[in-house]
This record gives sequence, structure tokens and C-alpha cells, in this order.
Amino acid sequence: MSDIMIGLLGLGGLLVLIAANVHVGIALILVSYLGLWALVGEAASWGMLQVVPFTFISNWTLSSVPMFVLMGYVCYHANLTRGLFDSASLWLARLPGGLAIASVFGCSGFAAVTGSSVATAAAMGKVAVPEMLRHGYNPGLATGTVAAAGTVGALIPPSILLIVFGVIAQTSITDLFLGGIGAGLVTALAYILVIWVRVSLKPALAPRVTERIPMRRKIGALKQTLPIILLIVGVLGGLFAGLFTATQAGAVGALLSFVVAGLQRALNWQVIRSALVETLVTCGSLFIITIGASMLTRFLTLSGIGWVISDAVTALDAGPILLLAGIAVVYMILGMFLEPIGAMLITLPIFLPLTQDAGIDPIWFGVFVAKLLEIGMITPPVGMNVFVLSSTVGKAAPSDVVFKGVLWFFVIDILLLALLVAVPSIITFLPSLG
Repeated sequence: MSDIMIGLLGLGGLLVLIAANVHVGIALILVSYLGLWALVGEAASWGMLQVVPFTFISNWTLSSVPMFVLMGYVCYHANLTRGLFDSASLWLARLPGGLAIASVFGCSGFAAVTGSSVATAAAMGKVAVPEMLRHGYNPGLATGTVAAAGTVGALIPPSILLIVFGVIAQTSITDLFLGGIGAGLVTALAYILVIWVRVSLKPALAPRVTERIPMRRKIGALKQTLPIILLIVGVLGGLFAGLFTATQAGAVGALLSFVVAGLQRALNWQVIRSALVETLVTCGSLFIITIGASMLTRFLTLSGIGWVISDAVTALDAGPILLLAGIAVVYMILGMFLEPIGAMLITLPIFLPLTQDAGIDPIWFGVFVAKLLEIGMITPPVGMNVFVLSSTVGKAAPSDVVFKGVLWFFVIDILLLALLVAVPSIITFLPSLG
């Protein structure tokens, strides 16, 4: 059997294992190990299984991942981020769809702390959705807004997706963070525009809040946001000012989250224990996937599959636009069934060489991939953000109601992808200033 055939069988076996609901990381490791055994023998395959996990995990840059995850969980369990939505809702309540617009602001702020779209959707689902429903908002609009706005978490730094992409693609994580700011802000503004237009055309979706809110109360709400704003500015400001690296920023952020929670008298043993346990579980799962992806890269390289695909695309004479369109279709299909990091790590060994040959900026491509994968978080049949939100709010909004609610945001996301391709400076402008 030829090496190419072994590579193809390996990819086919990987898809079968994933379809059988085997953990993505375990499927990647198993297929890579057996594939390398068939290619180069048992001794070499066993040697790779011994060496690759240590070599990959010892990458210093990856140490920022558990630190940023810990920072997010501390803020989540200490309830430090609720003030973001409360303040935005008081200032924006009288606008058409003001509470929904406030949810977008709240999700964007929460994303700047956690870097996780699922955590953002879960947290804001507990805070924002009940408030909107209490004011008579359409359940689809209320839940769809939070599910979609949660995806901003993959773009606004610190983004775990962008960190992992930077490690795999060996690109500057700081530049990826800067590129993500542009894409994240444009996404948030587009979501706000969708809400404003929908509610303006159909006011029954979101009844106006007629209560006059005293300025003193608004100012008081702003004060509640100061701790979390100081945390965000401290981490991202220090990072972009060059005071510390992206790796060090994770440790600074984790430390500051404990300090802020302590000063707010929100830190106790239950918060610490929950944050540490969830950080260990999240990072354990993540690192198993990344180890498997690293092994898959070696398997595909030895089998020659990567070169075959690259040569096939080159023979088609596909330009960058057509190549990106094909990549977008693949990611959106995978996003329907897989969680984002798994989908990204399975495909990067194939897509990165293709985009490099096409002359596509790796910083731009990293942010573009993050945006694509997050669209999958609100796309049926899986749509992880949708199911997280539906389970959070219970009978108030079944998953089919949430899916209908995110449809409008899905459409605007497709238009945003076209905009990012047409105007790449949305992503590349800030990194170019460095």
C-alpha cells in the first residue's frame, strides 16, 4: 500500500472516529500513531508518541493559555463582569432594542476577560436574557443576540483560538491580538446595527423602556465597571505597550483577577476552587487536542498528503479568493459538528501551506479562521453557543427559538466575511503600526 493511500485511509478513519463521537484529541492521537506505525514502523511511531507531547507542551508560549483561562474563570465565578451589562443597559435602555444592544456591549467586555465564546454566552445568558424577557423582548431576539454576541470572544483579545493559531503557525500572538481587535469591533458594530434596524422596523420585538433613569444611578453603574475595566486595561494596555509579552500577559491577568476579586470582597475558597478545577479541565482537554494535531501534522507530512493537496490546488490555478472561499466552506461545515479548536487543529496542517503559497498574510488568515470557526458556534445542527444558551435559560427559549434568533446574525456574519476579504486592512491596520 502506498504512503498516499495510508494517508487517505488515516483521514477517513479520523472522520469516522469523530462521527462516532470519540474525543477529537484521542481520535487525532490514535490515527496519527497507527498511521505512522504503518509508514515507518512501530519503534518510530512509539518514539513519536513519547517525544511529541513533551516537545509540544514545553512550548513556553502555551503557558499563557491556562493563565488567561484562569483569569476568565476567576472573573466569572467572582461575578465581576455583571456590572458591564448593568451599566450598558442603564445608558442604552431607551434606544430601540437598547437592552439587546447593551447585551452586545456586555458580551464584548466579558470576551475581553475570558477569551471564550461559550463562557461569554453562558454568563451573559444568565444576566442579560432574563432582563430582556422581563421587559417583553421577543425570546428569539433576546437569546439570538447573546448567542451571536458571544462569538466575539474568539476575536477580542485575549482569544484562546488566536493563541493556539499563533503557536501552530509560528506567528506573533500580539499581532494576532491586534488584528482581532479590528475584526471584533466591526463584528460588534454590525450586530448592533442588525438589532437597531430590526427593532426600528418591528418595534413589537423589543418594547421601549419608558422609565426615566436618574443620572446619579447611571454614574453609579459606571463605577461598578471600573474594576473589570482596570483589569482589561492593565493586561491589554501593558501587552500592547510592550511592558510584557503575550505569554507574560496571561500571568499578569491571572494575578490581577485575584487582586481585583479580593478588593471587591468577592474572592472566597469556593471561587478559587471552581476557577482552578475548571481551568484544569478546560486546559487538559485543549492540550490533548493540540498534541494530537501536532502528531497529525507529522503523519500527513510523512504520508505526502499535504503535498498532494497543495499540488492539486496549484494545478487548478485557484486564486487567493477562490482558495479562501473553499476554506470558508470547509470550516463552516466542520463548525457545525466540531468545537472550534478541534476543527482548526485538524485542518491547519493542510491549509497553512496552501495559504503561504498563495501569499496570504498569516496574521490576517488567523483572524479570518477565528471568525469562520465562531460562525460555526451558532450554526445548526450543533451550534454550541445555541445549546449552551438554551440550557441556561431553560423553557423560556428552546434551541429552535434560539436558532431562529441567530439567523439574522448568521447572515450579517457572511457579509462580514466578504468585507474582511475585500478590506483586509480591518485586520492588518493595527498590527502594521507595531
